Amino acid sequence: MILNKETAIKTAELLLQIKAIKLEPQQPFTWASGWNSPIYCDNRIILSYPPIRNYVREQFARQIEDLYGKPDVIAGVATGAIGIGMLVAEYLSLPFIYVRPEPKGHGRKNQIEGVLHNGQNVVVIEDLVSTGNSSLNAVKALKEGGATIKGMMAIFSYGFKESDDNFKKMKTDLYTLSNYEYLIDTALKTHYINESEAETLKAWRKDPSNWKP
Repeated sequence: MILNKETAIKTAELLLQIKAIKLEPQQPFTWASGWNSPIYCDNRIILSYPPIRNYVREQFARQIEDLYGKPDVIAGVATGAIGIGMLVAEYLSLPFIYVRPEPKGHGRKNQIEGVLHNGQNVVVIEDLVSTGNSSLNAVKALKEGGATIKGMMAIFSYGFKESDDNFKKMKTDLYTLSNYEYLIDTALKTHYINESEAETLKAWRKDPSNWKP
């Protein structure tokens, strides 16, 4: 879900500007999953641009307070959301923890790093949501650790139906600063792509696992 239209447009503009998101309908990327994709997203690049990371941090903080008031803890999903999650926690003067994809194989074998007390209200920060599986794996771990999950905030989502279904099953709210629809619309208006390329990008989103360039 999008909370603020102006933020969604501005975030899309910034992600394209710094090439955190690349659109290449004519020369698609290959994801780790094996999918062919005309889009590639690496929001960790945001951390290298202080004005942009500050904008993202402040938008996250504002929307978190609007939606949930002030939670007890901010949690980042490793590894992509550790940096921005920590910045949000610092801005809100809140404790920060992060969640690994799985428990460590040595030492204390933690999956959750940091201090989490039973019953604490937690907002989870994610950099990117695709199918939602890794994001919701973190939510599951936090719940098992005693957290009360208020919701998840992400920088960007592809908006796949699979993701929507997964979040509904887990009864977890997902809000994003921007999403695929705003991205394509913004890319068109700024002449980053043309109408034909926009149609290609829309077609991919409908059936990404079977899409061929």
